[in-house]
Amino acid sequence: MAKTIKLTATDGTPVEFVDEVIGSGAMKDVYFSPDKKYVVGFFRNPQDANAKDRLQNIVGTYRDRIFNQPGGDYWENLFCWPTKLVEWNGKLGIVCPAYQKHFFFKDGMFKGKEKEGKWFASAKLRNKFLKPEQKGTWLSHYHLCLQIARAVRRLHAAGLAHSDLSYKNVLVDPETGKAAVIDCDGLVVPGKYPPDVVGTPDFIAPEVLQTRSLKIGDPNKNLPSIKTDRHALAVLIYMYLLNRHPLRGGKVNDLDAARDEELSMGEKALFIEHPTDKSNRPKIDNMAPSELPQGDVVKRPYTICGPYLKELFDRAFIDGLHDPSKRPTADEWENALIKTTDLMQPCQNPDCEAHWFVFDNTTKPKCPFCGTEYHGQLPILNLYYSPAKGRFLPENYRLMVYDKQSLYMWHVNRFITPNERTKAEDKKPVGDFHFHNGKWILINRRLPDMWDVTEPTKRQIKIGEYVELTEGRKILLSTEDGGRLIVVQLVNN
Repeated sequence: MAKTIKLTATDGTPVEFVDEVIGSGAMKDVYFSPDKKYVVGFFRNPQDANAKDRLQNIVGTYRDRIFNQPGGDYWENLFCWPTKLVEWNGKLGIVCPAYQKHFFFKDGMFKGKEKEGKWFASAKLRNKFLKPEQKGTWLSHYHLCLQIARAVRRLHAAGLAHSDLSYKNVLVDPETGKAAVIDCDGLVVPGKYPPDVVGTPDFIAPEVLQTRSLKIGDPNKNLPSIKTDRHALAVLIYMYLLNRHPLRGGKVNDLDAARDEELSMGEKALFIEHPTDKSNRPKIDNMAPSELPQGDVVKRPYTICGPYLKELFDRAFIDGLHDPSKRPTADEWENALIKTTDLMQPCQNPDCEAHWFVFDNTTKPKCPFCGTEYHGQLPILNLYYSPAKGRFLPENYRLMVYDKQSLYMWHVNRFITPNERTKAEDKKPVGDFHFHNGKWILINRRLPDMWDVTEPTKRQIKIGEYVELTEGRKILLSTEDGGRLIVVQLVNN
């Protein structure tokens, strides 16, 4: 039986681990604590003074900035962040929380293995190996993308870059819609701690690949940074939602395979769905059956992700592909994902694998995954904000309605956003929608000042009362500063 090693961390606290390697990465060997609540990873190679200083700051100052602030508990689930440093047999080690149970396959052929992101990002792996319940729904994929964007936003706000964002360094669970960023021991602090790695193939920004052969210290060499993280984040979101890579198409840039790879992902990188240059469209005839239908950009174009994400994908893979300054920030991705989840409709086909789709702004909406057309009356709520008392302007924000859907404070007031700062009180539903006796209604559960302001009748909708959703009806959700007005639009099929 393996023995238990007892050490004292650099912060003076005790650390124990069982002397049996449970996993090995590119740089570290990993051991479990006796209770399996944390792991200890020892670097196989000696770490220089700069590396030690970086790690000391990661478990110290940078950790404090994120986790020891009001609301810091929120981030415990979105990161697997190193907590302590130890030394043993001349090797430097880091202590990290063990991954949560939902990040391991609980059954099937991969039982006990980590849910590394590649299983859910690649059409081939999803279609060949995963059971339907392991794939989650399209809505749960939006939720996990939202958590990744939020975690990256927090890193960047602290002045840190991950430097190796990829599906290897993000754990995802589509069944619950949860995600966690891991391998945070190589964080880059611009101007202080340079990156250890250039990144993982598929996620390295084109400008980094293009200058990879230049020596360290060359002013023209591009290294991982917050801007290269933004490229990797865009690739991750695209792959989790569409199960294909945004740059791997049918164009051959060189007959030498290694040179072709370098050009296609670097200097000559081209979005496979570029609207005017179609030379890198994927060749369907060359695809394995397991890569379809996701690999077919005609059947599954990126526009099915909705208008807010389409705009950001354009900026990431057209405008910002070779101009890092134009790439969307993690904050922009977070906001676009929130607004897109409000455009979601449940598919009326119970056998649809995706279960949800984004409303396509047509009078005859249909699920892009199974082709099922929406039947019945569909209410669309257009949200308006008030720049001045008595005036309302459209906000380019819509809320789709489905039976038993909830209304929240972030729909009611434009100054409230669902994120780590959302108060517990604001997370409770304030109203709900129902299809009742052939009519769509909104029941007011908690809003003290909700009004039907449709002319000529203006009446207050008291708590416990309901208002019918009819064409053109105007509902003021709150008279407070930031309170929104809803204008109802009905699509009949």
